[in-house]
Amino acid sequence: MPSRRWDVLSLVPLAAIVALVALVGALVWVVDRSDGERAKAKIATDALWVEQTLRFQMSVDEDMLVRLALDAASGVAHEVLKARARLHIAANPEMLAVHWFDAEGRLVSAVAEQRAGEAEMALVAQVLRTGTATARPIYGQVEAGVVAMAQRLATVEGGVVVASVSLPIMLDRHIPWWIAEQYGVRLADTRQTLAERARRPVAEGAPQHRISFDPPLAGSVLEITAYDGSPIVGNTALMGAIVALAAFAILALLVVQRNALSRRRAEERLRAEMAFRRSMEESLTVGLRAKDHAGRILYVNAAFCKLVDLPAADLVGRTPPMPYWSPEGMEDTLARQRRLAEGPAVPQSFESRFRRADGTLIDVQVYEAPLIDAQGRHQGWMGSVIDITEAKRAARLARAQDESLARTGRLVTLGEMASTLAHELNQPLGAIASYAAGGLNLMDAGRADPALLRTAFEKMAAQSRRAGLIIRRIQDFVKKRAPHFFPLDLAEVAADAIGLLAADAREMRVRLVLDPPEAPLPPVLADRILIEQVLVNLVRNGMEAMAEEPRREGGALVVRLACEGEAVRVEVADRGAGIPEALAERLFDPFTSTKSQGMGMGLNICRSIVELHHGTLAHAPNPGGGTVFRILLPVAGAAADARHSAELAAEAGEDR
Repeated sequence: MPSRRWDVLSLVPLAAIVALVALVGALVWVVDRSDGERAKAKIATDALWVEQTLRFQMSVDEDMLVRLALDAASGVAHEVLKARARLHIAANPEMLAVHWFDAEGRLVSAVAEQRAGEAEMALVAQVLRTGTATARPIYGQVEAGVVAMAQRLATVEGGVVVASVSLPIMLDRHIPWWIAEQYGVRLADTRQTLAERARRPVAEGAPQHRISFDPPLAGSVLEITAYDGSPIVGNTALMGAIVALAAFAILALLVVQRNALSRRRAEERLRAEMAFRRSMEESLTVGLRAKDHAGRILYVNAAFCKLVDLPAADLVGRTPPMPYWSPEGMEDTLARQRRLAEGPAVPQSFESRFRRADGTLIDVQVYEAPLIDAQGRHQGWMGSVIDITEAKRAARLARAQDESLARTGRLVTLGEMASTLAHELNQPLGAIASYAAGGLNLMDAGRADPALLRTAFEKMAAQSRRAGLIIRRIQDFVKKRAPHFFPLDLAEVAADAIGLLAADAREMRVRLVLDPPEAPLPPVLADRILIEQVLVNLVRNGMEAMAEEPRREGGALVVRLACEGEAVRVEVADRGAGIPEALAERLFDPFTSTKSQGMGMGLNICRSIVELHHGTLAHAPNPGGGTVFRILLPVAGAAADARHSAELAAEAGEDR
């Protein structure tokens, strides 16, 4: 806290006040000793001051009336003129009312409640008789201390605007107290007193000064008369007033000093608060950057400087392009800057790439929020910048692990199908061997009929193509590759998956049924091998669940396809034992399985693949017994933009 000691500067105003009081006291003493001529000169000077003050106020009221007339001639709305008159009356209470009369002398409207008197009506008639507009208002007769001034309207309709001015109120308001304490002020003509301000009656023979007040009031004079009293009493009162004023000034000085002390304390608290907030901003690990609409950097914190490896002095005040922008993304960054400057003031988020001072590139997530000042104006953007290089690297690693896990799942599935696939391959290979042996026998017997040999060779070729097709499908199913999204017909993919499992189904005595849709399905944007892997896993799980049940005729595993809104629904419905209630909630969790020999990864892999395609995988009890697994995949038209953006982001991540 600041000390309470007095400094030299705080004593200067006090010394000035004391000096002023002393000077005024000396002046009063000199005035007290002056002669009568000096008193007359003073009263004459004061009379001139009062006269000029009153004339000035009368001219202010005259100017207002002339402006009303000119504005009316300029076509200003009458309601606006009345509003201006009300404002003038509120600021100048000596003006009691403003009246508008038409060319026939009839009252049109008025401001304030003062009624038009006889003198005012006579003035209106006089002005209308003149027939021409004057540069300044015309004054009427004073009636009960109120004088009317009129100005003819230079409009097509003609008319007069009249203002009523109270002379007593004008004296009370515009004659200062120090004049009223010394003199009685009176406005009078040859017949009567028009207005007067006097603290007490004046004595006969007291010093007096008269000044003509015509114009503006015809035949009138301004008379100022000193009160009859001891000069000592008057000087003492003046000295008392001066001392009181000095005491008030000293008191005001003390109040100001106290307020200054409070302000210094508030400034100290503000500096402490600013230092605290500054330390908070500098301790953040998130980079902060403020910029205006032109992109000029206004502020950066220590975390941002550390992020780009540049000092704040090299960044603050700099305009685009920035030294930390990536050269290959310069055009995109400039376009984004233009969109921020021209777009609405709404928060935005985007990923970008920065180049540090040492040339290394980092991936960042930027959150831009509108920068609003104390007056609520949008002055620029406040950005929060987070380094996501490691996070993106971890995401790429996780994606690679997911792909490896999916491939492992396909290999596991293929291992489970190995005996069946061997049987499938043995059939075409056995047929090829039989046809080859038959052909050789015919040639050895000397009965090499070309027609018979051609038939044998054609059947051998057909069986070899069949074996090659089986091998290629197995190769496509298990080979390692990145996902490729293309428009697919799910009905065709489902038929291929069922065909791949047909031999296993016969071995397990399970009938596979493909329930085709009523109408052609819209294509979905998907990777064929991954979706086929999901269907193979689900169908095989259903077959194994049905194989564990007692053998019964007519048991069928049904694969249904249908269109559901902007998605295609695929259902795999088996007639197995169903999902135990204890496992239903965590069926898709890793290492959760209903099979005694199962690893518990198949359904987890299936769900990951479906979510990669922006779809959903769920299960429910089959009403006739068993389980229904339901897949929903968005159609190509509804998901193309989202999938394309995700694919571009993934490819960009792999390139980095």
